[in-house]
Amino acid sequence: MRRRPAEYRRPVRRRLSQWILALLGMFVIAGLVLFVFHHNHHEDQVKQPMMGENATKEPLNHEGLNFTKEILSASSFSRQLAEQMTLAKAYVIIAKEHNNLHLAWELSNKIRSCQLLLSKAAKRGESITVEEAEPIISSLSYLIFKAQDAHYDISTTMMTMKSHIQALEERTNAATVQSTLFGQLVAEALPKSLHCMKVKLTNDWLKQLPLQNHVEEKRNSPRVIDNNLNHFCIFSDNVLATSVVVNSTISNADHPKQLVFHIVTNGISYGSMQVWFLTNDFKGATVEVQNIEEFTWLNASYAPVIKRLLDQDSRAYYFGAYQDMKVEPKLRNPKHMSLLNHLRFYIPEVYPLLEKVVFLDDDVVVQKDLTRLFSLDLHGNVNGAVETCLEAFHRYYKYINFSNPVISSKFDPQACGWAFGMNVFDLIAWRKENVTARYHYWQEQNGNQMLWKLGTLPPALLAFYGLTETLDRRWHVLGLGYDMNIDDRLIDSAAVIHFNGNMKPWLKLAIGRYKPLWERYINQSHPYYQDCVIS
Repeated sequence: MRRRPAEYRRPVRRRLSQWILALLGMFVIAGLVLFVFHHNHHEDQVKQPMMGENATKEPLNHEGLNFTKEILSASSFSRQLAEQMTLAKAYVIIAKEHNNLHLAWELSNKIRSCQLLLSKAAKRGESITVEEAEPIISSLSYLIFKAQDAHYDISTTMMTMKSHIQALEERTNAATVQSTLFGQLVAEALPKSLHCMKVKLTNDWLKQLPLQNHVEEKRNSPRVIDNNLNHFCIFSDNVLATSVVVNSTISNADHPKQLVFHIVTNGISYGSMQVWFLTNDFKGATVEVQNIEEFTWLNASYAPVIKRLLDQDSRAYYFGAYQDMKVEPKLRNPKHMSLLNHLRFYIPEVYPLLEKVVFLDDDVVVQKDLTRLFSLDLHGNVNGAVETCLEAFHRYYKYINFSNPVISSKFDPQACGWAFGMNVFDLIAWRKENVTARYHYWQEQNGNQMLWKLGTLPPALLAFYGLTETLDRRWHVLGLGYDMNIDDRLIDSAAVIHFNGNMKPWLKLAIGRYKPLWERYINQSHPYYQDCVIS
């Protein structure tokens, strides 16, 4: 093959590679130069605060002047400016009240200049110089003198500021009351998700007649009156909360088939409660649901609380649209007049054939086997309960008015209070001591609400006085509905934890730390729970 002439030959690849290497070397050198320049420039910026007069910027100096000490120093310009600014702010308010808007604007403008200067001084860590302070101090002094000359003297200033302080206090108090009221309303209201569940369950109750026939079979079961079994009673209109109480009790029981639950609810919740407990599995335990409206014996001629509920003044006090804001909102909580809430005083009448029951509130969670409660010796007492007088405010005198001579002559003001929510009741002793009659007596004595203001605990303290057996504190731990600092060890050791307070676990305002303790006993696979709560 003939070789091409030299001018037509391809360039030698070795030369091309040398050019590429040369270019790469130049790029590397340029990159190193730029890196060194940038690094030195950054170091200069960091060192600028230490360069004094040669610095071109004023970054923060954390090791410089202590500005707090500077502004507290009696001889500093910062202190003088701060004091003048405070006085000027007072005159701004007074000028506005006297409709002198131009003076108010001038003062506000100088106040902003003063704030800007103080901010700059704090930022650079240096004292304010006389050259910086003199113009603002002079102009502010002139404007303050002008305000004083316009008859805004010191007495006027003091009176104006006093009136503003009083107005602020009134607004603060009103906001506090309003906040408490709104919190109370949230605590009393049924969340939309729970209302949704109740509606769906009630719809099933009305449509499925076989469920209603099944209720009669359960009602006639011999288990509901068998005293060899362990009986629990719950009075509530909250389906989900009641199901958590039942589920948690069964889950922690060694022998669930030995348990019988007696639930009483109102007419509105009766259908939904029946459907829930008829269509879910409870490991062989018996669940009976009753309607309080079927208790014909519980009427105004027998129960003072019903008589008061029918009274127009009482209804206006608890349920009226226009209420006195001076009265603490929790004192007007309608639950204090709820028949379900007061039904705990009629347990022997509700279950005339039973001898011993454990009463559980619907805001508790059971964590241990409770069957041992039925073998406890109450030593002839009616009520087994955990005392709550570790703090002074849980003694009798904090709940009841001891200025009344009838009270002071019969009760010890330092007697220890106890808790409702998990109680063992010996119904044989109850009938013997006629505790319900005692409760009626004290309810009639408190017709004018001068002995106590609210709740079921004060009349219970009176009715069960001298008839209460103290239980170990670990049986019943309270406060999960308001106390965010309960010791985890105490919670873990508790047989029953109680969400007493406004922060109920089924509400959005529940304490997040405790909510999982309640949620783990919800049947989250139920389609209605998924439709209403999860989705």
